[in-house]
Amino acid sequence: MNERGTGDAVLSCRNLGKCYEQGPESVAVLSGLNLELYPGQRVAIVGSSGSGKSTLLNLLGGLDTPSEGSVWLAGEELSALNEKARGLLRNRALGFVYQFHHLLAEFTALENVCMPLLIGTTPIAEAQRKASELLTRVGLGHRLEHKPSELSGGERQRVAIARALANSPALVLLDEPTGNLDQHTAQGIQELMLELSNSVRTAFLVVTHDPQLAAQMDMTLRLEGGRLVVA
Repeated sequence: MNERGTGDAVLSCRNLGKCYEQGPESVAVLSGLNLELYPGQRVAIVGSSGSGKSTLLNLLGGLDTPSEGSVWLAGEELSALNEKARGLLRNRALGFVYQFHHLLAEFTALENVCMPLLIGTTPIAEAQRKASELLTRVGLGHRLEHKPSELSGGERQRVAIARALANSPALVLLDEPTGNLDQHTAQGIQELMLELSNSVRTAFLVVTHDPQLAAQMDMTLRLEGGRLVVA
């Protein structure tokens, strides 16, 4: 890897490792892990519980710092940035979708999707316009003023996906995005993700236990022994 990451990769990590101290011992969760994602690429990561998938997502999203190696997002090395700069980079280049939608209960769907745009200093009128367009695109143009408690599980997850895409990020990280949905709703979310990756060229990295979702990605990697291998 050169000093600006690797080529046009939106995400690049080399020899990534993470250890945790447990009493006098150091326990390695990840070790020597390598990964690259390119615009529009869809990658699934699978693995048993406790294999380090959540730890990996936290490192890739700049929410935790590696014990060794480096993570590059949109050409910037995360660990070389201070906390404020990392936050600005995450807002600009990264979206998150969780198993639990993490929407703000007191705000409407429109207001929730506006949040990343307003944090990024987008004018209110423009933020509302873009949020409305995104919600319409995910099939919720008629639910703009509804709060999360007034939406179904699938609708809340669609709002979360719209919010993750608000700033047209280079990469969206998804942690079990269909884990709490019924099969029909999960299928709709999967189809939406695939359509968006094709149309907006955002890369998607999804951690999932759902073999159907993993099978629709461009590549499936398994986390074993702290490293990623082709599944």
